[in-house]
Amino acid sequence: MPRPSAGVPEARVDAVLPPDGRGRAATGQDAHDRSEVSRIIAHWMDEFIRIPGTNIRLGLDPLIGLFPVLGGFLSSSVSIVVLLEGARLRLPVTVLGRMGINILANVMLDAIPFAGDVASVFFRSNTRNLALINRWKSGEQAGIRRSSRLLVIAFFGIFFLLLGGWFFVWFTVVRWIWHQIFG
Repeated sequence: MPRPSAGVPEARVDAVLPPDGRGRAATGQDAHDRSEVSRIIAHWMDEFIRIPGTNIRLGLDPLIGLFPVLGGFLSSSVSIVVLLEGARLRLPVTVLGRMGINILANVMLDAIPFAGDVASVFFRSNTRNLALINRWKSGEQAGIRRSSRLLVIAFFGIFFLLLGGWFFVWFTVVRWIWHQIFG
């Protein structure tokens, strides 16, 4: 078996196995090492290019978003990997919901041609989700739980309010048409 060259780390099979049932990597690595994939995704999707002469950074997300439908699908598919990383770290449902809302907001921004892609440069859903994961791991669980709970409650409150309004308008229009036809 050939020996690895000097300075190049040797890849081991047990280094890439999923975590055991106790939330640790199979090799005993801590949870910090496992979020490397999320860090790489956040970097490439949100901030790997700096616009010369400014402090504005952008990634592949707004560039991929320039392609209608397919770009949004690819971008959100990659973002879900960060969400799955949060689930693997056993973040509470409210925090995962907040991460999902960030992804949904980015998808909704991507649905707006060009202007949404510009807004996506500043929204950076992957970086926001990585920050949630890092804050959770650094011990800010109570604050993240509280703020995530409020955001998820507000999101669903607005969603059901809009859904109820839509049903009300739909019912009113159908009733008006019924009265116009059958009097």
